[in-house]
Amino acid sequence: MLKVQEIRELIKLVDQSSIDEFVYENEGSKIKMKKNTGTTTVTAVQVPQAAVQTVPAPQPAAPAAVTSTAPVQEVKQEEAVSNAAGQADTSNLHKITSPMVGTFYASPTPEADAYVKAGSVVTKDSIVCIVEAMKLFNEIEAEVNGEIVEVLVKNGQLVEYGQPLFLVKPE
Repeated sequence: MLKVQEIRELIKLVDQSSIDEFVYENEGSKIKMKKNTGTTTVTAVQVPQAAVQTVPAPQPAAPAAVTSTAPVQEVKQEEAVSNAAGQADTSNLHKITSPMVGTFYASPTPEADAYVKAGSVVTKDSIVCIVEAMKLFNEIEAEVNGEIVEVLVKNGQLVEYGQPLFLVKPE
């Protein structure tokens, strides 16, 4: 399986290229990227057999599947409501998406202020949040210069790979 940084690099390369679709399959894992109207959509799928092999022994496979699918359904319902309410407004905005499955943190420590909030001006190198995955705290950068229009997730919320975290009005 590709590492998160390798996937991020692939996303950037596909986004900057003229190709519209990219598919990568290896050892039961599949990554499929499609480009439409200037945004890149990424879907990572693992064949169920490979997923069973990657589950750690102390955790039974069935409860892990139940706990991981319930938050996904809730998130999709929230996204559907927010997209239905303001779909026309977000067409010209850049979405900062989660590069991995993990827990979203808006600040570096519980006592500290959030990295950004609605109205914050960011550069492409600005850190906007942390996504914690497997005890690793990954700083997420804005990737674009602009102004944060909306924070789409709550502090401590489980986020999925490719899930929009922020809407940014590019400069």
